[in-house]
Amino acid sequence: MTQQTWQSTAAPTGAIRVRARVGSRVVAAVASTPGDDLRVIDDVRAMDPRPTGETVRWHDAELLSPVLPNTIVAFAKNYSAHAEEMGVTPPAEPVFFLKPSSAVIGPGAAIELPSASEMVHHEAELAVVIGRTARDVTREQVPDVILGFTCANDVSARDLQARDGQWGRAKGFDTFCPLGPWVVDLPGLATGATQVRVGARVNGSVRQDGSTADLSYDVAALVAWTSSVLTLSPGDVILTGTPAGVGPIEPGDEVSVSIEGIGTLTNEVTRRG
Repeated sequence: MTQQTWQSTAAPTGAIRVRARVGSRVVAAVASTPGDDLRVIDDVRAMDPRPTGETVRWHDAELLSPVLPNTIVAFAKNYSAHAEEMGVTPPAEPVFFLKPSSAVIGPGAAIELPSASEMVHHEAELAVVIGRTARDVTREQVPDVILGFTCANDVSARDLQARDGQWGRAKGFDTFCPLGPWVVDLPGLATGATQVRVGARVNGSVRQDGSTADLSYDVAALVAWTSSVLTLSPGDVILTGTPAGVGPIEPGDEVSVSIEGIGTLTNEVTRRG
């Protein structure tokens, strides 16, 4: 399968969880596949959600970010090829930073480029969604605390990242953390038994095409490492790093992050007003 084909046809391999706006309400729901009727549940973050009995037609719902995390943990330089393209050495141990929850947007929402930066890049990433409180978990316990996985774009103001020396501003602008379009349970990813391709397209042209097989530290290592530092809560998100191929985005661009077995997250790019 070509780069263009797999990224264009990325689709979930199992049931999906979503948050959606239906009229004036926001609901949590599950569906067997995209396009099917949504079965409303009590909490999108719950490992064993309770159905409310309500059903919503797919086309009556506007998808939002699938979760609203309190904490977003993002790992840096976790693909050696990306570290090389950035001119740095891969870290001897996992290194993470935090993104604010105010950076989260959902599928179809606009990434707003701030006037403070002249070089904003896309970064396609696999995102881990936490389903149970996790503190000091072992690798073996990690599958029990993961709700599922979604697509993420760790949008980054590259010039500010270099200028500031720390990444809070460069990674933290409003709209700099698109998530979605849904959460999918892929148990093999948590154990390392399954690997998926992670990529990005800008205006239909392939920019990134990597695989979780190339992660320096796998999902289990990242979740365990994070939980040794801070307590993770249901709905929190871990961004696992980006493969090589990051590049600039401009107003008018359409950016799509595709992950095999999950789907495609697409956002337009505008200038912040």
